[in-house]
Amino acid sequence: SASAGRNEEPRPKLLHEEQRELGLLTGLPGRKDLFIEPDLMSPLDRIANVSVLKHEVDKLYRVENRPAPSASDQLCFLVRPRVRTMRYIADIVNADKMSGRSRKYKIIFSPQKFYACEMVLEEEGVFGDVTCDEWSFYLLPLDEDIISMELPEFFRDYFLEGDHRWINSVARALQLLNSLYGPFSRAYGIGRCAKMSYELWRDLEEESESDGQGRKPEIGNIFLMDRDTDYVTALCSQVVYEGLVDDTFRIKCGSVDFGPEVTSSDKSIKVLLNAQDKIFSQIRNEHFSSVFGFLSQKSRNLQAQYDRRQGMDIKQMKNFVSQELKGLKQEHRLLSLHIGACESIMKKKTKQDFQEMIKVEHALLEGFDIRESTSFIEEHIDPCSRHPLQCRCPLLRACLIPKDYRSLKTQYLQSYGPEHLLTFHNLKRIGLLTEQTAGETLTAVESRVSKLVTDRAAGKITDAFNSLAKKSNFRAISKKLSLVRPLGAAGLAEELCPACARLPRLYTLSCQPGTSTAREPGCCWVPQPALPATAALTLLQGQSLPLALPGTQPDAEPGPAAPLPSL
Repeated sequence: SASAGRNEEPRPKLLHEEQRELGLLTGLPGRKDLFIEPDLMSPLDRIANVSVLKHEVDKLYRVENRPAPSASDQLCFLVRPRVRTMRYIADIVNADKMSGRSRKYKIIFSPQKFYACEMVLEEEGVFGDVTCDEWSFYLLPLDEDIISMELPEFFRDYFLEGDHRWINSVARALQLLNSLYGPFSRAYGIGRCAKMSYELWRDLEEESESDGQGRKPEIGNIFLMDRDTDYVTALCSQVVYEGLVDDTFRIKCGSVDFGPEVTSSDKSIKVLLNAQDKIFSQIRNEHFSSVFGFLSQKSRNLQAQYDRRQGMDIKQMKNFVSQELKGLKQEHRLLSLHIGACESIMKKKTKQDFQEMIKVEHALLEGFDIRESTSFIEEHIDPCSRHPLQCRCPLLRACLIPKDYRSLKTQYLQSYGPEHLLTFHNLKRIGLLTEQTAGETLTAVESRVSKLVTDRAAGKITDAFNSLAKKSNFRAISKKLSLVRPLGAAGLAEELCPACARLPRLYTLSCQPGTSTAREPGCCWVPQPALPATAALTLLQGQSLPLALPGTQPDAEPGPAAPLPSL
């Protein structure tokens, strides 16, 4: 995600850009059947209405693992650049060839076309029968200040498979942001992926004449952070309202489907969660324990507004109906949905022993009761969890000791089958579940992290920290930055903000110590005085990437983020 200034919403500019690109569909002459990949449905809902998608379209189909009974003489496929999808299309074309049927086929790739896709089409013998195009869909505005790339495969492809093909998409997204919001004053990077994306973006800027040059920038600084730099914040349980809604109902492209258990009816309702929902905007970043009180007070206020009509005369009643009643009904509908969502979340979390799990997570964050926490993890292993509990212990402790690792692995495989051997292999490859070896004690890790802070030799600190990141040194880093304080009398509801932290892949973030101001659910909260921003950024690979775009003056040499007022 990326965050833009509040004064200039990203929605109009970006939506206009994406809708212009959708002209590929409306510009395709003649009647046709349109095949859309399922994970492109939600982004399309945010960009275009049904009338645009159905322009000269007879039928809409989802790309699935079964043949579609299409009778049209022209087929259009809006798909991701995936090998399995190319084989699906090739099967349709070859089936038509065998039956002697002649049709036109057009493939529109989103966000871009890959050479591997062309190779599959050529191997299947259909490359000459199809025409290809690209829908350059790089950024989707989810809210007035949140932009997402919507690349669900990026993490697995890059961090697990080592596939760099999506780097170009990230670079082009940066180029689009730069052209719409003016040149960025500075860029900061953490990790190899961030560095490659930045360098490719600069190459693209040098090759093209950017529209953003010479304008007043609307985005000051850009931060590029590799996900493997900080796995912990993504795996800890969320305790703010928006995070729990995501865990329970799955937020997709800024919207959520509330089922019958929330709507109290036989139908599901799709709700857009953004700043236009006045109730949601007030509770999205609130700790869940305070949400019920807010909704209760809101309900009483709403009832009081309805009751005002009792003493109105005819003229006042007319004004009330024409100016206020519609808004009150909409607010009442949203209030009912959020109350229903809270009740559903409470039922689910009560069954999951959520409070005990939060206590275990906090113990791991502090580095206490490790043995008891490991036992709790072994008893509560859940293969269906979005944030597997078994991955959190090694992240916070650096690595599992061999005895605990073998015990956890054996119990899991015996409970859920040997096919999960591949799961353990993949988790180990990306550093989410590792076995401790000699020289990886917490003391040794803390010593190396301390050395990183003082050793700022150019070119060394980035590679050194990347080697540490694979082993997850959250304990050592959090101690240096004072991220976690001991659990006090205030209780879990107030103390566990770090456990719900969320860091997006591409963003600008501004959080003062002791506050929560980021628009992502549960920003990274620093509850007590920590290192200044300069030292903190130095610790997290501290060098800024020098930005030298056409029309701007680069810094003399890369340095730490001194201008930033906060981490």
